[in-house]
Amino acid sequence: MMTYYILLGGIALVSWLVSNQLKKKFAFAKYSKVQLRNGMSGAEIAEKMLADHGIRDVKVVSVKGRLTDHYNPKDKTVNLSESVYNQRNAASAAVAAHECGHAVQHAQAYSWLQMRSTLVPVVSVTSSMSQWIVIGGIILMATNWLGGIGFFVAVAGLIFMGFATIFSFITLPVEYDASNRALAWLKNKNMVSQEESRRM
Repeated sequence: MMTYYILLGGIALVSWLVSNQLKKKFAFAKYSKVQLRNGMSGAEIAEKMLADHGIRDVKVVSVKGRLTDHYNPKDKTVNLSESVYNQRNAASAAVAAHECGHAVQHAQAYSWLQMRSTLVPVVSVTSSMSQWIVIGGIILMATNWLGGIGFFVAVAGLIFMGFATIFSFITLPVEYDASNRALAWLKNKNMVSQEESRRM
């Protein structure tokens, strides 16, 4: 029983550490204060990066919300939050180019992105159910109701949590690669000055 709790705690800790690393990747508020000398908006940066990579079938669109930016491989859209889409600062440029980095990954059949896309439907189901299955298993074990089935229910919940952890591990290289592509393009195409790139 103790091993079960240690395993549960370990999976939760790993998931938290990975997601925390992803959140730190862009300090949006800090870089929103650094205005771009070229005066381009996030939308213009995105369109330019896509064109420079020969990607003509992806649309850049504005979506509501704050930090709701994402690339959707199903409908081939780079979705930029209103602030990123319209503003002309280092944060908008970095976020827009990062999301276009995912479009470039998709166009080049980047293997980690393909793996993540394959796991999305599985994780969308298992992540919403896993905690309830684990709690249900613990309750069944504590009450000894239905014999020893509680242990198997709890293990099933842990396996479901495991899918979310695997998804987080696969997401990490996908995000870092998209950021590296974005920063390399921003510098190589002189989209940002040396001073601006140092701040990014």
